[in-house]
Amino acid sequence: MKEIFLRFYEELNNFLPSEKRKTQFKYISKSKQSIKDIIESCGVPHTQVDLILVNGKSVDFSYIAKDGDRISVYPVFESVDIKDITNLRPEPLREIKFILDRHLGKLARLLRMLGFDTKYDPSIDREQLIKKSKNEGRIIISRSRELMKNNEVTHGYCLTETEPGEQLKKILSRFDLTDEIIPFSRCFICNSTLESIEKSEIVDRLPPKVRKSQQDFTICPNCNKLYWKGSHYKMMKNFIENLINELKKENSWMKK
Repeated sequence: MKEIFLRFYEELNNFLPSEKRKTQFKYISKSKQSIKDIIESCGVPHTQVDLILVNGKSVDFSYIAKDGDRISVYPVFESVDIKDITNLRPEPLREIKFILDRHLGKLARLLRMLGFDTKYDPSIDREQLIKKSKNEGRIIISRSRELMKNNEVTHGYCLTETEPGEQLKKILSRFDLTDEIIPFSRCFICNSTLESIEKSEIVDRLPPKVRKSQQDFTICPNCNKLYWKGSHYKMMKNFIENLINELKKENSWMKK
């Protein structure tokens, strides 16, 4: 048995009991227990971790803790390149693409509304989800700690928020995506990139009021859904503008 000292940083504390948050605490390690097993036994999925320092030096998940080790554990840095100092996982995905688990349908729609490549299929199981993530270079977004602890998951983020709007804010902030937003560029239904289309080509598909009031249209080349700037567009546009302003204020405050 070995006595080590752990300290988790930033949002990793959300996975810990209150008495262990934002403070160093003692952990009794079993013989030949890896640092990955120690971290996950504390409740933190390995996919949330991007940097582990043991006595000030970077180690990988296979490191076997030694008596007296002082271990600092840091969260994911998708938006910051730390490949020169971390020994943990493949380097961050510079092209941000997501795949969401079956419980995050509303969040998938919001991410697509902002223009982010977001796969969502409630019919696929966890094995298929992980396979698609690896094959397509997508970050798994889930609220399941057990999924995030799966050794096959290389890029993932575990949400603790339950409300879709708050989940969206967390992802935009975590991956530094505020400046990457391209609203209304993707199909809400199937995730394909929308294309402009002449009104004359789809006039027979338009409701009478839309036919009179709207001139600009886009269409999904995959599912053939039409989009125009109706009343819902105005509400969504206001939502996006307020969201961006709020995030920029938060970022400005954090930099002070």
